[in-house]
Amino acid sequence: MGWIDFRRDLGVSSDILHTMTETMQHRGPDTKDVWVSQHAGIGHRGLTTSHSTEHARPTRIETDAGTFAAAHIGELYNAPELRRDIEAAGGAVRTARTSELLVRAYELWGRDFVTRVDGAFAFALWDGPHRRVLLGRDRLGIKPLYYAPYPDGLLFASEPKGIMANPRFTARLDVHKLPLVLQPRLALPGETPLVGLHEVRPGHVLECSETSRHEYRYWQLTSRPHHDTFEQTAQRVRELLGDAVGSQLATGVPMGAMLSGGVDSTSVAALAVRALREREPDAALDTFCVQFESDPAHFVSTELRPDVDAPYAALAATYLDTRHRTLTASVEDLLDAVPATRSARDLPGWGQFDASMYLLFQQMRRHCTVALTGEAADEVFGGYPYFFKTELLQRPQFPWLFDGPKLSDCLSPELTALIDPQEDERARYAQLIRSVPRLAGEDAADARIREVFFLGLSGPLSVILDRKERMSMANGLDVRVPFCDHRLLEYVWNVPWSLKSRGGVKGLLKAAMGELLPPETVHRKKSAYPHVQSPRYDEGIIREASRVVTDKDSVLAPLFDAARLDDLIQRIGANRISAELPGGSNPAALLIQLVELDRWVTDYQVSLP
Repeated sequence: MGWIDFRRDLGVSSDILHTMTETMQHRGPDTKDVWVSQHAGIGHRGLTTSHSTEHARPTRIETDAGTFAAAHIGELYNAPELRRDIEAAGGAVRTARTSELLVRAYELWGRDFVTRVDGAFAFALWDGPHRRVLLGRDRLGIKPLYYAPYPDGLLFASEPKGIMANPRFTARLDVHKLPLVLQPRLALPGETPLVGLHEVRPGHVLECSETSRHEYRYWQLTSRPHHDTFEQTAQRVRELLGDAVGSQLATGVPMGAMLSGGVDSTSVAALAVRALREREPDAALDTFCVQFESDPAHFVSTELRPDVDAPYAALAATYLDTRHRTLTASVEDLLDAVPATRSARDLPGWGQFDASMYLLFQQMRRHCTVALTGEAADEVFGGYPYFFKTELLQRPQFPWLFDGPKLSDCLSPELTALIDPQEDERARYAQLIRSVPRLAGEDAADARIREVFFLGLSGPLSVILDRKERMSMANGLDVRVPFCDHRLLEYVWNVPWSLKSRGGVKGLLKAAMGELLPPETVHRKKSAYPHVQSPRYDEGIIREASRVVTDKDSVLAPLFDAARLDDLIQRIGANRISAELPGGSNPAALLIQLVELDRWVTDYQVSLP
């Protein structure tokens, strides 16, 4: 986190920078550094993800022209190669710090240096000689970086709380962003629901000087013809995923992996086991799964979650010979964890969906510092049901959004006159469609599938990555995502749908990885991340939502049409809308965003319009 001000002397405000830094203690429990100059300050909390704490520390380099300073979060997976490139170009790297690599690369290649960096990272780099700061984020947005500009400078931090700790920033709800608060999958890259708070977009660098501020893109997908056969494609996928897993394994600290028993997580775990044992024959991988205490009594098979993970995870763990643990969470466990998940986000969250992941990562942190996950495979390979439903693909809208009731339908008449939720959704859809990298001569069906993949790699993927990153780092656990390796994504992006889907859902991935997986995993139906099915949990959500409606002093009262919202809640409570939801979705889950918005506004004292 940090603070840039081109008009005032920050030296007299160093206590504020220290306060901002302390808000990130959970993200970096191992080291702390704060540097303050006249017009720039950078604070950092470090997490040790190797045998040494040195690589995670910030760097300050004094030159005749001025000071360079940099700090980062996350990991550079090509740090050894980058170091060699710097030295080959005449640079000198004097420490083991990753942040020094960033500064030395910037000195040699200017702002384009980031194209040479591979990993999951966010960084801040102060260029003293030119009095400017660069804020950069990895290609897929795995690691977060928020900023709040003001006329004389800007604040930045890995989480909003770092910015909120500075008295220059006031948390105010942007009323025009209410649709994305109520449906986070609608968010466009860089958006937040707070006035003046932004996130550096994935694959971008923000450059801010005394006279200008602009964001430039350093990476994007490119569409080109694919000429490999199915067999060649499967082999290349296996190679690329194997390279990604191998590069993301940590050294000198315990390694773990999420393991649901599905093809995604099991593929990553299988490759991790192989890579670890190539380094050390007796090495073992710790794997983890979550289940719910209520499953035996209340689990109901649905399209999105046809079965329970735990038995498949245990079978896969035995097949791979991992040290496996299953977390069994009760409704009380989830409810107790929700306040911590809100604190991890600083923005409206996902209730039980955050809580179960938070609890799983809490358990994992007791056994490992770095872990791998199979998330993002569905977005990369096309694993969701809508990819196989022509009627959904043909509609000119987000294919994962349904036509049934929505919270945005219950906004007050005054607000809907100002922001039309349906028009807002159409505008967001149109903006993303205009950004799709096109392939000349592609037939209409393949062009549409390409659009759908691009849509999924935008809002829905950011939701998945945000949840994983916030819940893991709240526990001081670094969770890595091999399916987000940009070389793998660039290759699979151009594989035609006829090859990706050969053999059914994620047929290409299964062909690539099948020989390393147990047959039960290969033949298992796609099953989404688990959610608790419990009447007690649903009743609690409905009760909380009803309180928001009936409390005349509720801070949300001016935002909603009380009668329409109450009607929706009553219909959910009476189970009268299940048929209007896709894939057997839980009706009560519709109300999570309402409850989380209410708690967020209250807890963070967010002012409303």
